[in-house]
Amino acid sequence: MIRWLEDAVFYEIYPQSFMDSNGDGIGDFQGIIGKLDYIKGLGCNALWINPCFDSPFKDAGYDVRDYKKAAPRYGTNEDLEALFREAHARGIHVLLDLVAGHTSEEHPWFKESRKPEPNALWGRYIWTDFIFKWGGGLNFIAGEAERDAGYVTNFFKCQPALNYGFLHPSESWHQAMDSPDALATREAMKDVICFWLEKGCDGFRVDMADSLVKFDDEKKSGTCLVWRDIFGSVREKYPEAAFVAEWSNPDLALSSAGFDMDFYLDHLGNGYNTLLRDYKSGEDRSYFKKDAGGDIRRFLEDYLPRYERTRKDGYISMLSCNHDTQRPAYTLTDRELKVFYCFLFTMPGVPFLYYGDEIGMRYQEGLPTKEGGYYRTGSRTPMQWGPGKNLGFSEADRESLYLPVDPSPDAPTAAAQMEDPDSLLSAVKALTALRHAHRDLQAGTPFEVLYAEPGRELFVYRRGSMVIAINPSGKEALAPVPAGGRKTCFRLGSGQADEKGIRLGPQSCLVLEEERA
Repeated sequence: MIRWLEDAVFYEIYPQSFMDSNGDGIGDFQGIIGKLDYIKGLGCNALWINPCFDSPFKDAGYDVRDYKKAAPRYGTNEDLEALFREAHARGIHVLLDLVAGHTSEEHPWFKESRKPEPNALWGRYIWTDFIFKWGGGLNFIAGEAERDAGYVTNFFKCQPALNYGFLHPSESWHQAMDSPDALATREAMKDVICFWLEKGCDGFRVDMADSLVKFDDEKKSGTCLVWRDIFGSVREKYPEAAFVAEWSNPDLALSSAGFDMDFYLDHLGNGYNTLLRDYKSGEDRSYFKKDAGGDIRRFLEDYLPRYERTRKDGYISMLSCNHDTQRPAYTLTDRELKVFYCFLFTMPGVPFLYYGDEIGMRYQEGLPTKEGGYYRTGSRTPMQWGPGKNLGFSEADRESLYLPVDPSPDAPTAAAQMEDPDSLLSAVKALTALRHAHRDLQAGTPFEVLYAEPGRELFVYRRGSMVIAINPSGKEALAPVPAGGRKTCFRLGSGQADEKGIRLGPQSCLVLEEERA
């Protein structure tokens, strides 16, 4: 496994909403550079920057028009390279966002591929050999090209799917995975990856990582084979480059495809969903919601088998939120968030913190959709830095902002919380410092459940020499887990530990370390 990931704590940046350095109402690379010291002080030593390549921005940059050109709204390629250098000078690694399964319909590859006459890029995308082809589990668009064919899309109409071949070709227009066109697509993606690694990028988060090979690849063996081939080539030259999958299936992403990390995403009913966002049915039963009746065993029943099967292959990455998910402060109070962060930063794997979650930025309901965001738009509003115009995000007039800032008079800001030792920001900084200081709390140290009983909210687990106890409920709780001879490394709320067990007050957490001789 890649060594630097062991101690990595990631910070996800939605670049258009992070920091505007030139007053045009949209965030940019120079804005990120200006806030690197803040990120470092937060305890985050790695970044994931959402799509920042040239794009018409019909899907917030996930519709790439040129993989090798930075989007002018953020700056130039030279600005992005400067960001890499400045981050590295502070010990911060930087991952970019790679959209490997599709491009924008405005990409030069697609402009060539849609022409009626055969050419070198005719097979870069997936085309039917007749205009209308319905069914088969694929989305087709017809009537949009000069070519006498329809094309497959991955998501929106503007996102034609790249051709990596079909695992079991069964139609005349299906190409095999080892066809010249499919292999050329692989080589083109390797070229994109290496282009940015050579510029100083440290790796990629891969959007829709399971979406490469189409049709009859339910077990994703074809897609896994493609990734193994890509990684095999890239890692010969860049062995420390890291890749995290948007897959949420570590058996495939880590063990079969060869990714270093796989996101544990908020999918309805899975273990991660039960922690923070189990409210889609109308009744909130989230574990970290005080007295909601959550049960940590629902998380463990889903998580533990995944963890045990894949922990030697890579890391399961849990996150506070991302650009596709409602912010945790949508339903959780600052105290509930503090208890959750005690969990997030002491669990195995590589944690990811979404910008603004460290200060409890709120999900903004009722915003009109922006660049294909729909309901997700409310989690993509500008970072709230401090008092003043637009809460410190931009000097632009309000109507020029990418999205409006939180209009509430009590909108949380980083500046205010930096001065408050009891703030959510201070708790996050203390927890990331704790993780960095104790190797047993970092990514690869084994995880063992010590106490998780039916009808009991208290959860106790071991990471090497460390024991972590968490009580999200509103009442005192006791776990009969002997913990004598251990020193307290971190305490949220009230609690004590001795040879009889661990007792925690309401909404409290203890991190204990075995006394060494």
